[in-house]
Amino acid sequence: MSSDFEGYEQDFAVLTAELTSKISRVPRLPPDEKKQMVAHVEKQLEEARELLEQMDLEVREIPPQSRGMYSNRMRSYKQEMGKLETDFKRSRIAYSDEVRNELLGDDGNSSENQRAHLLDNTERLERSSRRLEAGYQIAVETEQIGQEMLENLSHDREKIQRARERLRETDANLGKSSRILTGMLRR
Repeated sequence: MSSDFEGYEQDFAVLTAELTSKISRVPRLPPDEKKQMVAHVEKQLEEARELLEQMDLEVREIPPQSRGMYSNRMRSYKQEMGKLETDFKRSRIAYSDEVRNELLGDDGNSSENQRAHLLDNTERLERSSRRLEAGYQIAVETEQIGQEMLENLSHDREKIQRARERLRETDANLGKSSRILTGMLRR
């Protein structure tokens, strides 16, 4: 079951990477290519939403004790999806602003371009921060699982050592019993 989820995760990662690339290119494309790109991005966003729904269904089928880690991943994926949709809206606004500027003959202001560039860089930084936080969460969860496994192994080791000691005692007692019986048989 988790293998299905991981397959969906990989598909989602590829799709979001494509979407990020395409969304960032929308404002810089010629008008006729922009329309095509906007339509294509909308289709891919719908595919990403469907993948998230599939992933959510997979998480619901996972046993409750393992569900927490997958739920955290889902939250980060949903945040990333929201960010992509926001970026796309901004890109479309920039697209419509450029169309308006072309119609009005306005070349645009360099400070607006700088502002847009700063916003783009800030958004990238925020996305990277969210990915780092998600990675950190996964690392913490993995560490907790590892700690639990080490504790279980330690308990198992103690049980095995106790069983081995009982076996030695039983072997010693059997040896004594054997000697006593041999002595009794000789008499």
